Amino acid sequence: MYTCPYCKIRVGGASEKCPLCQSRLFGDGEEPHFPTVENLKIRSFLYRLQMFIVLCAVIVGLGLDFLFHLEIPAFPGLHWSLILAMWLLVSEFLIVRKFRPGTGSARKVTLMAWVILGMLLITAHFFNFMWLAWDWILPIALGGMMLADFVLMILDRQGNAMAYLLSGLISGVIPCILRFFMDDRMPILWTICAIIAVILLVGAAVFKGRAVAGELRKRFNV
Repeated sequence: MYTCPYCKIRVGGASEKCPLCQSRLFGDGEEPHFPTVENLKIRSFLYRLQMFIVLCAVIVGLGLDFLFHLEIPAFPGLHWSLILAMWLLVSEFLIVRKFRPGTGSARKVTLMAWVILGMLLITAHFFNFMWLAWDWILPIALGGMMLADFVLMILDRQGNAMAYLLSGLISGVIPCILRFFMDDRMPILWTICAIIAVILLVGAAVFKGRAVAGELRKRFNV
């Protein structure tokens, strides 16, 4: 155990300075009282490293676009660096949300899917493939998101079935209804997406009926 020659106290652990006078301790040290969290340090370093790389990519893209006027041949006049910066910075936001404590899995999946789909629609608008994103990519992504929410509902052990039920409702049924009234027609993929939404809502009621009923009674005071 270390000893402070000035304060005449004995200090345990691996500290090399006196906690009172900050003088150097003498003697033989001990094992640290508290374990070091090397894994957290490594994860923190890797997270900061990838954040630095992302910010460098954003700066380089903006410089090549606005200072050197580097353009995409098929899209002259398009500031592609802004779209690149949008994808990179929003990806950073999603990474932070993913590791944020206290956020349910259903909320993470739904938020991530909606943010990515929003960026995809913006990108499709500027790169002229909106028809592909609107009629193909969007319904496929919504169907996959609803299936993921349903699996999370089945695996849930904390009584959060209502969160998954609402995620399926908002993510599937409402976009399908809006799609129908906006164009007065339902392409095959949107029709499949609507069918999946209704089936999964029924499945949620069947497999988690009591939990869903309890959440409804609690939320609507019935």
